Amino acid sequence: MTKKLLERLNGECKAMEHELKAVLPDEISKAAALGDLSENAEYEAALDRQRLLQSKIRALKSRISDISVIDVNRLPVDKIGYGSVVTVMDLEDDHEVTYQLVMPEDADAARGRISISSPIGRALVGRTPGDEVSIPIPSGIKNFEILEMTTYSNTDQDL
Repeated sequence: MTKKLLERLNGECKAMEHELKAVLPDEISKAAALGDLSENAEYEAALDRQRLLQSKIRALKSRISDISVIDVNRLPVDKIGYGSVVTVMDLEDDHEVTYQLVMPEDADAARGRISISSPIGRALVGRTPGDEVSIPIPSGIKNFEILEMTTYSNTDQDL
């Protein structure tokens, strides 16, 4: 997951840098050639896009840096953490559901992949089977019992 995520984020960053360095300068030049810059909507839009891309690139590079320092060999092997697959039971209706804890960029609730920084993810981190967790949701509190967990080290997952 981490390797694929880094590849995807690096690809997004390169695409934005290409637009910033190759596409936008032409747009800015063309817009500037239209005349009075104080009333030139095209010029202002191009400059706004340039500032937005610069900001997104900075944020993306920071995120890439953060993810790059994750040492999967130091992740817990006896507690729920990043990459863990966890089966919980809703204590209200005895419904079981399985989640995998992933980075926010990889979250996909329909596929059971929840962000480690989501309310459920945060409540599960550091826990073990048998623990009960209470998670605040808009309509109240959800109570779950952790039934099973498989940490990244006990699977063939590619983190």
